[in-house]
Amino acid sequence: MGTLSNDMTRLCGEIGAMRQVRGALRKYLTLEAISRRTAVSALRAAFRRAHVEMASRSRDNRQTFLFSLKRMVTGKRREHRADLMGARQAWFGKGARGLNR
Repeated sequence: MGTLSNDMTRLCGEIGAMRQVRGALRKYLTLEAISRRTAVSALRAAFRRAHVEMASRSRDNRQTFLFSLKRMVTGKRREHRADLMGARQAWFGKGARGLNR
């Protein structure tokens, strides 16, 4: 029975070693999970900040564009109105200020 005893002792030692390795692996995985959770939280916070900044810039750009567009349209309407007035005056004389109004 010496061989069986030796094998059982070796097997018991291997089981203990595997248990220790498994415990170390679980600790490592737990620490990694915590680390990744922290990293993901930081990344999400950075995304939120970037999104807020991007939305603010986008809103400012849209407002600037709309202001510019309104000024441009107002100018074109004035030009168009003056052009129509000039055409009326050319066709109907200087006194034809508001025929169709």
